[in-house]
Amino acid sequence: MTNTEERAEGTCPLVYQCRLPLSTITVDYLADLLRRHLKAIRSRWRILPPGRIAVIVLAVLRHDPRLADTAGGNNVSESTVRRWRDELIGLLAAQAPRLDRALKKVARQGGEVVLIDGTLIHTRRRTGKADRRNYSGKHRSHGLHFLALTDENGRLIWISAARPGRTHDNTAARHDHILAHLRATGLGALGDLGFRGLDNDILDPVVVTGHIATRTHKLTRGEKEANRVLAVGRAPVEHGFAHPKNWRVLTKLRTDPARATHLLRALLVLTNLEINR
Repeated sequence: MTNTEERAEGTCPLVYQCRLPLSTITVDYLADLLRRHLKAIRSRWRILPPGRIAVIVLAVLRHDPRLADTAGGNNVSESTVRRWRDELIGLLAAQAPRLDRALKKVARQGGEVVLIDGTLIHTRRRTGKADRRNYSGKHRSHGLHFLALTDENGRLIWISAARPGRTHDNTAARHDHILAHLRATGLGALGDLGFRGLDNDILDPVVVTGHIATRTHKLTRGEKEANRVLAVGRAPVEHGFAHPKNWRVLTKLRTDPARATHLLRALLVLTNLEINR
């Protein structure tokens, strides 16, 4: 441990080193992104160089420490770290692919299907009636709903905007016009039972879901086998969601829900950098 500065009466803060499990490719990418931004806005000065700022922001996103602790360890103010974090999140989110471009890229690479799923990112419970819509009855928790697409290998290619936790998967998919974009690119999608009813085209469905048993209808052997094959094909989508959740800032969001969309899309860019390095 090392002391950072002298305090009154012999007290001083203590600083420790912590390993950041990220590649230098990610750090260099973020630092270059910041350098180009500073050049574009004609800002010639920051209290720390872009590379150091990139490491600080990545540590905040990966380990989710208190901003005051991170600021004290780098001899800057808490508001400065917060400003750096928000600035770089905005720059990264702008690099996230749009839905139509992401699907066209999959089609150009010879892909035939994508995997679709929804997830809940937990948030801290807020007081007041406005937060009631963020309560998910399915998960019995407050959070924000996100819709995501991955390729056949489970690599995230697109993340939707943040919506209240009570939002149904079908509602989110209709709002983003998923069916129209899939038909425009000639791709299909594999979804779970939460997407039943999204595509009512019986002859040529775009979104394929499994069969569900009811009191009056038991699944046949063929339907059970179809469900098993679909589950195997959809397995990579769970791995796709697992990678962004390695960023501990998503453990329970403390940021403003209105900024959660930019945060998730920024983490999408960082996650793909780490996976494809």
